[in-house]
This record gives sequence, structure tokens and C-alpha cells, in this order.
Amino acid sequence: QVQLVESGGGLVQAGGSLRLSCAASGTIFSINTMGWYRQAPGKQRELVARISSGGSTNYADSVKGRFTISRDNAKNTVYLQMNSLKPEDTAVYYCNADIVVLAKVYDYWGQGTQVTVSS
Repeated sequence: QVQLVESGGGLVQAGGSLRLSCAASGTIFSINTMGWYRQAPGKQRELVARISSGGSTNYADSVKGRFTISRDNAKNTVYLQMNSLKPEDTAVYYCNADIVVLAKVYDYWGQGTQVTVSS
């Protein structure tokens, strides 16, 4: 079974930084787009950032200039460097990836990692 595991969440003060990691494991032929989503209490899950297999990126307007997404294809891992964190960034952050298995593309989700930013 393919599995995505996030790590790196925690508690930081406003203005601080965190680096999230998401590693994919299992029987994987290749990975297409990878991304990060977040969900705050009482709010819909929203896209934070995503990166294609070719390195093209997209960011939510609220995180542009503060967050950077990257990937290491050799390690099947995607990262999210979060700088200048704000209390509004508090949420559970989920890793997402489109992964090719048995010549078919499947959408996978990680379990999520909590990010809490205090004032």
C-alpha cells in the first residue's frame, strides 16, 4: 500500500519558522503533482502550495513570499518551508500526491500534521 507520512509540525511563536516534510512509500512507479493543504477549525480544507513533477509551483495568496515548496524526487519527498508564521496559519497541514501505481494515477493523502502559531 502507498502511504504518505507528514512530519515537522509543532508550536511556534508568530514570526517563527517550521519545515514540513512528507515522504511517500510503497510500490510507486512515479509521482506527478505533490502539494500541501491545510484545514483550520470550522473552515474548508484549502490549497497551500503545490509543485509539479517538472518543478512548477503554485501558492495561495496568503502564503506567497513566506512559504516555499520543494521536492526531492530521489527520496519521494515534498517539503514546505514556512517562514514568518502568523496565527492565521494555525491548522492541520495535509500532504497530497498524485501517484502512478500499476499504470494508473491515484490521489493519496497523508494523515496531517498540526501547526500552531501563537501570538
